[in-house]
Amino acid sequence: MIEFNHVSKVYKEVKALDDVSFTVGAGSVTAFLGPNGAGKSTALRILVGLSRATSGSATVFGRAYAELDGPAHRVGTMFAPNAYHPGRTGRESLTLGAMTLGLPRRRVDEVLDLVGLTHRESRRVVKGYSLGMRQRLGVAHALLGRPGVLVLDEPGNGLDPQGMRWMRGLLRGLADSGCAVLLSSHLLHEAEEVADRVVVVGRGRVLAQGTMDELNRGRTLEQTFFDLTAGADRSVA
Repeated sequence: MIEFNHVSKVYKEVKALDDVSFTVGAGSVTAFLGPNGAGKSTALRILVGLSRATSGSATVFGRAYAELDGPAHRVGTMFAPNAYHPGRTGRESLTLGAMTLGLPRRRVDEVLDLVGLTHRESRRVVKGYSLGMRQRLGVAHALLGRPGVLVLDEPGNGLDPQGMRWMRGLLRGLADSGCAVLLSSHLLHEAEEVADRVVVVGRGRVLAQGTMDELNRGRTLEQTFFDLTAGADRSVA
């Protein structure tokens, strides 16, 4: 469903991504794990056509995002939680999204229920939302078109423990229904709780990837992540 094939990205003399390759299959959650500045957001932006790779390719359903028919229906994305007009209500923001996608307005109520935003909360203007509420709104927008692929950048930011449990349950349910979920995170615990596979990235390079069992065999994922956040820059077995 998702494939990164030797993707590199260079900004002037800075290599933000260095030969990144991994795949995300249908019915699975893959956590793209690394500290802030590791290159996670750059990779996701390349995947959905917001940035161009210097070399290599990133595809969804075997094609570049821009080449998909109705890409917003097939790929749900969430990036900046502050992307919504602060003077509009959450419901208005979702309604505009539904209209753009040619969806009936009842879909707005469906996704609001999915993400746990109440009727009263949906009528509040976005500038009054907490970060956690903005995250829920972003996930709701990503789900409008009933996509087969979800690409979420740090979806757990701003969520309290109850919100984190809700997020894990939602993503697990979507994957179990056949969706391919790729989420970036700098929180190891978040990845361990929900991911089928983990891709660990540091300084733009993939340092380790595999299932949780594979990464915890012989060398713990916790130690790998500790080395990464401490500044280690080497491949991990």
